[in-house]
Amino acid sequence: ALAKSKPDGLSYASQGVGTAGHLLPGLALARALVAGGHEPASLHFVGSARGPESVMVPQSGFTVDVLPGRGIQRRLTPANVVAVVDLARALVRGVALVRRHRPEVVVVLGGYASAACGLGAVLHRVPIVLLEQNKRAGAVNRLLRRVARAAAVSFAGTDLPRAVVTGNPLRPEIRAMAEHPDPLAARAALGLPADRTVIGVFAGSLGSRRINEAVRGLVERWADRSDLAIRHVIGSRDFHDYVADAPHPPPGGLVYQPVRYEDRMHLLLDASDLAVTRSGGSVFELMAAGLPSILVPLPIATRDHQMANARAVAATGGAVVVPDAELDGARLEAELDGLLADPERLAAMGRAMRGAARIDAAERAAEVVEAVARG
Repeated sequence: ALAKSKPDGLSYASQGVGTAGHLLPGLALARALVAGGHEPASLHFVGSARGPESVMVPQSGFTVDVLPGRGIQRRLTPANVVAVVDLARALVRGVALVRRHRPEVVVVLGGYASAACGLGAVLHRVPIVLLEQNKRAGAVNRLLRRVARAAAVSFAGTDLPRAVVTGNPLRPEIRAMAEHPDPLAARAALGLPADRTVIGVFAGSLGSRRINEAVRGLVERWADRSDLAIRHVIGSRDFHDYVADAPHPPPGGLVYQPVRYEDRMHLLLDASDLAVTRSGGSVFELMAAGLPSILVPLPIATRDHQMANARAVAATGGAVVVPDAELDGARLEAELDGLLADPERLAAMGRAMRGAARIDAAERAAEVVEAVARG
């Protein structure tokens, strides 16, 4: 986003996005700047017309400009011709937005849309701060790393210069849950039993076929278990096909809740005793919840950054990593049974996750942005 001037003479630009994984930390950072005394009007977002920012940013009280374009596929296709033209248009508009707003700093959140205002910042000599959610930096942040004044990174050892480890800024409802957990209230709100071990399964808004099919096999194996409950966020891509043939445990057996989308993720994190999920930047939400996890990295993630994230979390002692290609119902059952049979290990994993959390990441990142803006 590009910013207008503030009462104290500073202005901010937080831009990039294109996916919720990039946008949510940026919104958390913006809220931290506002809480620190900056006017909401001094922060302006710039992102992709195809991303969620056109809706989510105004709902959060900030202004936004959206740029044309789409991601470029890593193969020669007709769609790439259109994508290249749109990218050129976006670059021109991004440079013009920086010239018009004249911000004190541009915060690059990642995503292809970030390149446009990043280029504008370079041309107009506006300092850049990179906000990186993953252990291995994304393409745009690596492109701009030589000209950025600082990088607020989530993991120690992230491959960006002038890095400050801040953690990944948390959305307010996740932070509130982390600071004031209430698992029984969360279970009641989600219709989950208070007296069972709860396993939360989720993999982003689209979902994961690999995880979904593994859970299908798991539910069939565990159908008669009266001590467990599973809330399974299937995702929008395969929801209708999945539920048409979903397993149905018998009354008194496994409590199984297949849902399309979870818009109350803070409640699911609070209600769960264990999680099965991917390992994008959302691993910091698992840490904030102190939630032992089985992480299944997305194998096609850029630079295999999800595997790097998962290994970093597992190194704390809070998670188990299962490669995507190895996951099926039998493997998932074996991993979960091993953890459920060892309550002391589960408790230690939860403590390790919480110990690695950075609840105040938004404030830490805001300090980096303000320091760069003031020179």
